[in-house]
Amino acid sequence: MITVSEATATAGALGRLSEQGVSIWLDDLSRRRIDSGNLAGLLADKHVVGVTTNPSIFQAAIGSGEGYEEQLADLAVRGVTVDEAVRMMTTADVRAAADVLRGVHDATGGRDGRVSIEVDPRLAHDTAATVAEARQLAWLVDRPNVMIKIPATRAGLPAITEVVGAGISVNVTLIFSLERYREVMDAYLAGLEKARAAGLDLSRIHSVASFFVSRVDSEIDKRLTLLGTGEALALKGRAALANARLAYEAYEQVFGSVDGATRPGERFAALAEAGANAQRPLWASTGVKDPAYKDTLYVDELVAPGTVNTMPEATLNATADHGEITGDTVTGGYEQARADLAAVGRLGISYDEVVQQLEDEGVAKFETAWQDLLDAVTKSLNSKGADAE
Repeated sequence: MITVSEATATAGALGRLSEQGVSIWLDDLSRRRIDSGNLAGLLADKHVVGVTTNPSIFQAAIGSGEGYEEQLADLAVRGVTVDEAVRMMTTADVRAAADVLRGVHDATGGRDGRVSIEVDPRLAHDTAATVAEARQLAWLVDRPNVMIKIPATRAGLPAITEVVGAGISVNVTLIFSLERYREVMDAYLAGLEKARAAGLDLSRIHSVASFFVSRVDSEIDKRLTLLGTGEALALKGRAALANARLAYEAYEQVFGSVDGATRPGERFAALAEAGANAQRPLWASTGVKDPAYKDTLYVDELVAPGTVNTMPEATLNATADHGEITGDTVTGGYEQARADLAAVGRLGISYDEVVQQLEDEGVAKFETAWQDLLDAVTKSLNSKGADAE
């Protein structure tokens, strides 16, 4: 007879990660991945229970043209604008992926089985346009397990409230700072209160807050390397984990701990009585940028119940192969996390400056990727249109 401990030992790293209460989502999507059955295979074999996308992912997928030829030809014949063409292709992929994941969604009561699609990044600083785009994307995908991604910019915060208030599930993206994360949680709670006032079923609204990890280390490590002292170099690779762990502490303060040891704040407690779901922390940008670090660093060291880890396929495969999942690696590290960030600050590296820079760069990178996608689709539409004449 196999004991529980023996079963856990043989479950593999991804299985152990799931058993620790971490939902594994794939940070990638393409039509080829869907049509080939690869996505369905990852659900069956790699414990994947969700999918996230972003402008860079779609730029890589659609920019290659593979799997999109027929739809591009039809769009060219119709003479649609490039913006409409991109919207039609991206929502078609998300709709198809949502269908693949629908069983997971139903089995988990909507908690997982989610597929995220991002609003046009050019709207990141326009609240009204972000809200309108979010509504449009939700309508176009028309699946209960879609999640609309809204960036955590200053203009994005009221948009989060409005979209959640309309009963639409939201993935808040590009979160780097602890202060902004607290504002994101407030925006979500305000949205739930708005939805409750409108008589909506709060149990059907889900949200995740995507806290970016590796980019924090990339920027702070660069500054520590420039300082070059022994003290500075000893802090490399510690800031991102510290930042994420303190984000989880903030999450527990608002929504309560999964084991009930920390009770939720009064505001969420009242909403939870009406059926509301906690906004789970999602670890994003978990692919390691520095080859000196273990390629599963941001998986092994960010294990905590009630979280999501969205991984590029390389990180997913690395975790399956040699991930070291030994239990919760977050909740016992709050004091050390505070000490690590304080030590970085004492060296003259401004936390506030770094996280604002990363937010600005994150929006800019997605805008660039989106423009590259528009350019590639424009070229394809012109080519297909010429062929049809």
